[in-house]
Amino acid sequence: MDVIITRQDNTTTARFIGRLDTPASQEISKEVDALIDAADGTLILDCKEMSYISSSGLRIFLTLRKASSSKGGKIIVRNINNDIRQVFIMTGFLNLFTIED
Repeated sequence: MDVIITRQDNTTTARFIGRLDTPASQEISKEVDALIDAADGTLILDCKEMSYISSSGLRIFLTLRKASSSKGGKIIVRNINNDIRQVFIMTGFLNLFTIED
């Protein structure tokens, strides 16, 4: 799993590339911390190149949502594939995030 973070003005974009499973969730802790630090602005979580998300990955998204909410920021999840969309539907995450295609 790779996470590529870019910043422009008050918007931080994170591109998730690969499988966001339990081992990957632990590997990207530094990137998650950077996103939490930027949670007072707009966070765009670009999932176009993410092929899988586990419960550990969902927990990261939820952590970012909580950080954003407490700091007055905003989260947008972009480009989820159909499999990840089904996971979001089954877990209720589809209602927790602004989803853009």
